[in-house]
Amino acid sequence: MSAREPTVLLFDVDGTLLTCGGAGRRAMEAAFRETVGRDDVCGFSFAGHTDRAIAREGLVAAGQEPDDAAIDAFLACYLRHLPDALSRAEAYAVLGGVVQLLDALEGRERVAIGLGTGNVEPGARAKLRRGALEHRFAFGGFGSDHEERPRLIAAGAARGAARLGEPVERCRVVVIGDTPRDVAAALAIGAECVAVATGGPDAEALRDAGAHAVFDALDEPGVRAALGLG
Repeated sequence: MSAREPTVLLFDVDGTLLTCGGAGRRAMEAAFRETVGRDDVCGFSFAGHTDRAIAREGLVAAGQEPDDAAIDAFLACYLRHLPDALSRAEAYAVLGGVVQLLDALEGRERVAIGLGTGNVEPGARAKLRRGALEHRFAFGGFGSDHEERPRLIAAGAARGAARLGEPVERCRVVVIGDTPRDVAAALAIGAECVAVATGGPDAEALRDAGAHAVFDALDEPGVRAALGLG
């Protein structure tokens, strides 16, 4: 990356920046109990899914019509349960190297640091707040922007470019994520992906998905160079 190249960095949340220790799933299960009367409809991996996609799949499994009104009602219920689930999550943790990397990025000229996450924005910010990370990300693309991950990543890229005062076409966009879905979304919009094997899928799976660079953790040597920090 040249010193003058405007760059938008979009970080995934779960499995990339932090682990919620199961709080997100517990809040989802509580919301399904409240809205459809059962909590056995989300027995699938949430990795790389957007919140709206999780809601849709669970509602279908419960025999409900997954229209926008039902999904919105479910997510509102989920957001009511999430703060308590987070406060009770003993295994919540900010992942290794995250704070140090964000410190190194802070204040960099021509770099916009945001989120690219399937979480709806209030949920993402609640998860970050417990780890004192919320203030690090002024913008992002969220599951509340679109159910499809490439579309929400594109929204985050556009917001980052606007903060830099540049058209998105002139910006280098890098997605930092931990699942093949993050990689696929980045590739779908012509962005790069720096993948980290901290969320479940291993390094080989991330390489096979087409990630431009893959690391075991964000504190691994080489991450900063891959992001253009030198």
